[in-house]
Amino acid sequence: MITKVLLPKLGQTMEEGRIVRWCKKEGDPVRNGEVICEIETDKASMELPAPAAGVLTKQLRKAGEIVPVGAVIAMIEEGPRPAGAPLDRAAARSTAFAAPVAAKTDGGPTATATEPRVMPAAQRALHEAGLAAADVTPTGPGGRLLKEDVQRHVAAGHAAPASAGPPASGDRHEEAVPMTMLRRRIAQRLVEAKQTMAMLTTFNEVDMSAVLRLREERGEEFQRRYGVKLGLMSFFVKAAIDALKRFPAVNAEIRGNDIVYKNYFDIGVAVSTDQGLVVPVIRNAERLSFAEVEQAIGDLARRAREKKIAVEELQGGTFTITNGGVFGSLLATPIINPPQSAILGLHALQDRPVARGGQVVIRPMMYVALTYDHRIIDGRESVSFLKRVKECVEDPPRMLIEV
Repeated sequence: MITKVLLPKLGQTMEEGRIVRWCKKEGDPVRNGEVICEIETDKASMELPAPAAGVLTKQLRKAGEIVPVGAVIAMIEEGPRPAGAPLDRAAARSTAFAAPVAAKTDGGPTATATEPRVMPAAQRALHEAGLAAADVTPTGPGGRLLKEDVQRHVAAGHAAPASAGPPASGDRHEEAVPMTMLRRRIAQRLVEAKQTMAMLTTFNEVDMSAVLRLREERGEEFQRRYGVKLGLMSFFVKAAIDALKRFPAVNAEIRGNDIVYKNYFDIGVAVSTDQGLVVPVIRNAERLSFAEVEQAIGDLARRAREKKIAVEELQGGTFTITNGGVFGSLLATPIINPPQSAILGLHALQDRPVARGGQVVIRPMMYVALTYDHRIIDGRESVSFLKRVKECVEDPPRMLIEV
């Protein structure tokens, strides 16, 4: 019996997807639920499990190809194939049909299935490590070899083979790499936000002394009890919810000629992945404790990076928090995630001299930024919102007694 593998509809708005790579080759046995390929949508990348057990007899679409939802991308012949038994004639023909097509860069060498396409940064890393491209397993889109792949290979203690000669040096070439669907969607959304919103940004700075002191005093006990570290993000999630309750326009959105106010708080937390920036959403965050917020953030971020997150978990947020400080950003203006009306940007925590009680002291300070849609949020509301976030983080008990 032959089972058709269809490209599933992984979200309400999904119309097409890209096959990033095949995890199984034609002729490979597969188990029911075993990952056979990686699929990329305009929101996330995820693994596609086999709908039946048997042998993957045919790949109808190549890695890198964009296909519509519902299209047949592979065939599985159900039932086990004896070890060493050859494929039938039809399977052999399908193998030839789906043979990898050589790709050639402008001025560069031809890339085949056994010779991955090497990105320029990866080529330099290979040269420094004395490795050949064939020595390293590629993980980039379309089987491309990335700099990170070489670094992981070297970190794992793999030495360069004695027969490996130095790679060609002095080559100057360019490579046109198609944008991933996620990157295209990000670009589209950013341009949309710029063109359709009246975006302004207001800034403030937060003294993080109280939060750091609380983490130092209670951090070990917190982790022992809840199995997760007490991070900084949970304080800002809770502070943002407190401020959103006081200034509901910041949690609203424009639909046509209406302003839609929401009495729930689905907070998106931006996460950086190999494919780009994604924003998993913590549903009904106002109902969660600090520990539950930290657990939700950790779980969503891990699954986003492992490409195991559902598309639904990336949709429908009412407000977003992004932390550029983890990359060292000192000050920036975040861009709103439509159709939301505002976004809170966090930045690097830095010891700075500040005036306290007529004295100059050193305190751990963080700049924060609120970008807002001026069509429905006035300057008074935006400044007051950010001031309330500052007050809550500088005095955490405020969030517990709502004063």
